[in-house]
Amino acid sequence: MASAGQHHKLNVAGLLITLGIIYGDIGTSPLYVMQAITKGKVISPELVLGGVSCVFWTLIILTTVKYIYLALNADNKGEGGIFALYALVRRYNAKWVIYPAIIGCATLIADGFITPPISISAAVEGLTILYPNIQTVPIVIGIIIAIFAFQQVGTATVGKTFGPIMFCWFIMLGILGFFNIQMHPEVLQAVNPSYAINLLTNYPEGFWLLGAVFLCTTGGEALYSDLGHCGKQNIRFGWSFVIICLLLNYFGQAAWLLGNLNGQPIAEGQRIFYQLMPEWFLPFGIIVATIATIIASQALISGVFTLVNEAMKLHLWFRMRVNFPSTIKGQIYIPSINWFLMLGCIAVQLIFQTSENMEAAYGLAIIINMLMTTMLLSYYYKIRFHKTWLGLTLLIFYLGFETIFLISNFDKLWHGGWFTLLLTLIFATMVFVLYNAQKIRDKHTRFVQLKDYIPILKDLQDDNTVSKDSSHLVYLSMSENKQYIDSNIMYSILRKKPKRADVYWFVHVQILDEPYTKSYHVDTIVPKEVFFVHLRFGFKVEHRVNSMFHEIVDQMVASGEVSVKSPYPSIRKHHIDADFKFILLHTRVSADTSLTGFEQWVVRTYRMIKKFSLPAVEDFGLEMSNVEEEIVPILVGPKAAIHLEREM
Repeated sequence: MASAGQHHKLNVAGLLITLGIIYGDIGTSPLYVMQAITKGKVISPELVLGGVSCVFWTLIILTTVKYIYLALNADNKGEGGIFALYALVRRYNAKWVIYPAIIGCATLIADGFITPPISISAAVEGLTILYPNIQTVPIVIGIIIAIFAFQQVGTATVGKTFGPIMFCWFIMLGILGFFNIQMHPEVLQAVNPSYAINLLTNYPEGFWLLGAVFLCTTGGEALYSDLGHCGKQNIRFGWSFVIICLLLNYFGQAAWLLGNLNGQPIAEGQRIFYQLMPEWFLPFGIIVATIATIIASQALISGVFTLVNEAMKLHLWFRMRVNFPSTIKGQIYIPSINWFLMLGCIAVQLIFQTSENMEAAYGLAIIINMLMTTMLLSYYYKIRFHKTWLGLTLLIFYLGFETIFLISNFDKLWHGGWFTLLLTLIFATMVFVLYNAQKIRDKHTRFVQLKDYIPILKDLQDDNTVSKDSSHLVYLSMSENKQYIDSNIMYSILRKKPKRADVYWFVHVQILDEPYTKSYHVDTIVPKEVFFVHLRFGFKVEHRVNSMFHEIVDQMVASGEVSVKSPYPSIRKHHIDADFKFILLHTRVSADTSLTGFEQWVVRTYRMIKKFSLPAVEDFGLEMSNVEEEIVPILVGPKAAIHLEREM
């Protein structure tokens, strides 16, 4: 994926990269949308024109207006997506905004389990036209395994070809649709919304067809999430090309249906998309479609990696190992998520077998995500323009519009929608627990005046009866204020084994709402002996506390603020620097604590989740050789009452 900040200006290179990264999901939807709308029904002008009219207006109202215009204007320093939007609005002390963010995160990850199988299956199933007895499931599973196995290598080289391939794909969509429209140009009258209204109100069970119609815009969230990789100018200009190609193909499929199957149902195994192609072109068309779905899957997988990485930075996901497989900034690889997604995609393929069966399960999670984005987006516009009526208007309109789709998608619940809904519930519960565990810890972590402990630290430094723990002792602090320090840190230094050192460092790591900020500030508490360091990361920046801290120390040595010469003459004469030790404190609920039932559930579940978490040492990029970990108690509620009587 392109780095943030690259190719943001409107140019050919930027447009090609946008086509390769942004439009894969929504661009491959013609493979199955009209198929889903007409599945099991007799083809009629009312059904076909009403269906394509619904598709047209969904792409205009939901994709174009909401995402291409409104959402892209709600960027966070050039970044988009549910977490970028959450980071924008949470600073206004609206505590409720965390819940749409949690649900939105969960639904997007759940979507990652079904988008690759349904897209690749829909493309590969075209082979059944050429080879009726071919088994497509093993082929799809083989492609899925190959895609996920490739993630650890990175997509720097292959990614450069994504754009041109997707350009060929969209051109193919447009040409195939155009030639079929010429045969039945009357389908163009479906741009009149009355056809859509008639389908929903008069056609038998027409309202429930919206669940199939919705599949045409399932990639809408990706347009917003990948804003930082391409820039709004390229996304908007690219969309003007993409939507024309998509609509030409949708209307072309409608034209073919009216011209060839009017009054008949679609035959079993017949794929409407491939019927648009001349017989001689079919093998080439299947190959291009399969490659396009692989690219769409690749973009979605990369998007899930980015989403989980941002969630970890915001403390809404447990720590996982993050690798950087290429030199392209922003391209990441999370091994555990990669293999988990792969197994999930294979399970979906084995459970549902065909893309037609997956259509019944697809869309329910995504419409929930869109509702969450609507809540945050309307609140953002209310704040940005200081106009309550504007935010309320957007909320009422899009909440109403998308709720209609949500209700229609409930029809899918017992046909497979339960699968993504179950995944959403699991992920949302996990994020909810992590968020509340963080709240409990933050709320009950006590801070003490640092100045009150300076005399004690000075006395400890001078007390030669206490063996020196390290020349430089570094603690990670939760305090944002140099005047205060975590009581746990002083508990560790003074009340456990006393820790004498020549220099004490207290480092606070702050995750900012801006995506790529990297800065630091040092407060000198006692010259050359006690320092408070503020490290500030954007929520997309990689944690490298160890290397950043030593860079800060080097700069301070150069300015004469601190010395790293060894205090031991035998070592100093060989020009070996002083030793450093990081102390990581892990809080554990005190046995004396009295907890509510909810708090007990959060703490127990948090401990269970934490077993799968990457060790804090690795998460902060610290060297294992100079880190010591300790468990310290915290009191998260009132002290449990114990009534004891002394016997005389």
